[in-house]
Amino acid sequence: MSRRLGKQEWINAGLVALAAHGADAVRVERLAETLHVTKGSFYWHFKDRNELLQALLEAWQSRATRAIIDAVETRGGDARARLTTLFTIVAESDGRLERSMRGWAALDETARSALEAVDRRRLDYLAALFSGMGFRPGEALARARLVYHALIGQFMMGDGVAHEGRLAESLDIVLPMLVRKT
Repeated sequence: MSRRLGKQEWINAGLVALAAHGADAVRVERLAETLHVTKGSFYWHFKDRNELLQALLEAWQSRATRAIIDAVETRGGDARARLTTLFTIVAESDGRLERSMRGWAALDETARSALEAVDRRRLDYLAALFSGMGFRPGEALARARLVYHALIGQFMMGDGVAHEGRLAESLDIVLPMLVRKT
C-alpha cells in the first residue's frame, strides 16, 4: 500500500534529483520510486511533469533568492553588515542546485527566463547594498557584478572548498577589498 504525499514532498524530491543529476533526472517514475509511492500520488498534485518542473523553478526562486534576501533583511544592520550576513548564508551552499539550474537554463527557455529573473533580482539587491555603503550607482552595480560573477563562478567550478574556508576568505579578504573606497 502506498502512502499519500503532499505536493511539497514531491517538490523537495524533485529539487534533490535536480541538484544531484540535472533536469533530465526529474522523472515521475524515478521520484515515485525514491519516495516509495505510486505514480498516482504524483498525479493527485500535478497535471504532468511540466507542471512539476514549473513548481521546481518557483521553489528555487523562492528558496535561493527571496528567502535569502528576507533572512538578510530580518537580521538587519547597515549595508555592510547585511552584505556580511549574505556572504555567510551563501557560503553554506554547496552550489549543486545552482549549477543544475544553470545547466537546465542553457537548454530550456522557461528555465532560462526564471534564471534571468533571479540574476536580475540578486544583482539589484547587491547593488542596493553597495549603494547603501555610499557608492555611486554605476560603481555599486560594478561591485555587485563582481561579487555575483565570482560567486556564480565558484559554484559553477564546484571548487570543493568547505564553506568555512569560503566564508573566511570572503569576509577576511574579499569583503574588505570590495567596500574600500578608491
